[in-house]
Amino acid sequence: MKDVKIVYWSSTGNTEAMANAVAEGVRSAGANAELLEVSEANAADIASCSLLALGCPAMGDEELEEGEFAPFFDELEPHLSGKTVALFGSYDWGDGQWMRDWQERTAKAGASVINGGIGLIANNTPEESDLEACRRLGAELAEH
Repeated sequence: MKDVKIVYWSSTGNTEAMANAVAEGVRSAGANAELLEVSEANAADIASCSLLALGCPAMGDEELEEGEFAPFFDELEPHLSGKTVALFGSYDWGDGQWMRDWQERTAKAGASVINGGIGLIANNTPEESDLEACRRLGAELAEH
């Protein structure tokens, strides 16, 4: 059975809800899903996993959260080559630039970003259609 690690950061619970839906999708596809808040994750341990889902909302000037998630991703980034990755997160304003930047960094690191190379974003609290998209994202990741 395949193992998928889902690492996320959430302040308001929006990205956490997305992470839980991604985990549901992974499990519905018959894989194991390990859901970790970034504070519980160790980049060296995560680097050994070939299937990853990473979730972080847009913060500040459309950036990854700087206190915990950005340092974690900086440490993980050199180890992404050859991995299959799903990216997701929520935002309140802007046009999704943080996700486009994150997608580019992930692809340049040598990872295959699923969902057509596009991260999944939800505006504020994810609606049921957003959560269903997260479930499909999880299932797609598990099928790789």
